[in-house]
Amino acid sequence: MTHHDTVTHYRTQDVDGLKVFYREAGALAAPTVLLLHGFPTSSHMFRDLIPLLAPHFHVIAPDLPGFGFSDAPSASHFTYTFDRLADVIERFTDRLGLSRYALYIFDYGAPVGLRLALRHPERITAIVSQNGNAYEDGLSTGWNPIQKYWADPSPENRAALKAFLAPESTKWQYMHGTDESRVAPESYALDSALLGRPGNEDVQLDLFLDYASNVKLYPQFQKYFRMHRPPTLAVWGKTDPFFLPVGAEAFKRDNPNAQVEFFDTGHFALETHSGEIGAKIVEFLTTIRPSAVAT
Repeated sequence: MTHHDTVTHYRTQDVDGLKVFYREAGALAAPTVLLLHGFPTSSHMFRDLIPLLAPHFHVIAPDLPGFGFSDAPSASHFTYTFDRLADVIERFTDRLGLSRYALYIFDYGAPVGLRLALRHPERITAIVSQNGNAYEDGLSTGWNPIQKYWADPSPENRAALKAFLAPESTKWQYMHGTDESRVAPESYALDSALLGRPGNEDVQLDLFLDYASNVKLYPQFQKYFRMHRPPTLAVWGKTDPFFLPVGAEAFKRDNPNAQVEFFDTGHFALETHSGEIGAKIVEFLTTIRPSAVAT
């Protein structure tokens, strides 16, 4: 493995006219790991993890449409649903020729990635879920305002959710339940700047509404876990205000071999524990596929 192989490259891929930004590192011949970010962030959240994985894996981390440095067409020109996000990422993996890969799923990345698993179970070598929920047990009361919007998608209930998009809300998501001195301010500052782009408010509110479709798919995700038993590692910030620890433990119900590790941090666990989580991922993927890990 050369130094060049571990350098992070910043690229874009055209997907049916949509520019998808992504980070790439590691040797092309190594096993692939696809990192899928969540709300309200981007592949920037993986900036510390990628160098830890790159000596062993081919790492790909795209920005979802509407996030980060990927195109963010207006909600009037692009249908912001999780099915549509999964369509784009599926086409993205096709364009890059990714036929087999491990999934790292976080927050919004979970329903996107698990849709890919439902569509192409043969492509998934393993799943690492970092606060990526697939069980109703895992939804905290922090979801109540959004669940109210699902039940009654009125203008009033939509407007009430705009507070989630404010810079102070983004900062709170990063800071809650963590050692705040370890959270880099550029992380939430970048997210807030990109959330504040003209038209992005409707993008995010549309996705809040469509998150209900993910909960409806939970039984199918769970059936996939039971039928295919993908090697699964849940690495969970235990003070996450949105996705509870019981949601991590729940993976064991449908896949008894799932491994669950808790870390004393919050939702954005990589901000404070990238080293520990990175080491655990390398150990896990090396253990389940020892012959496939690059040396």
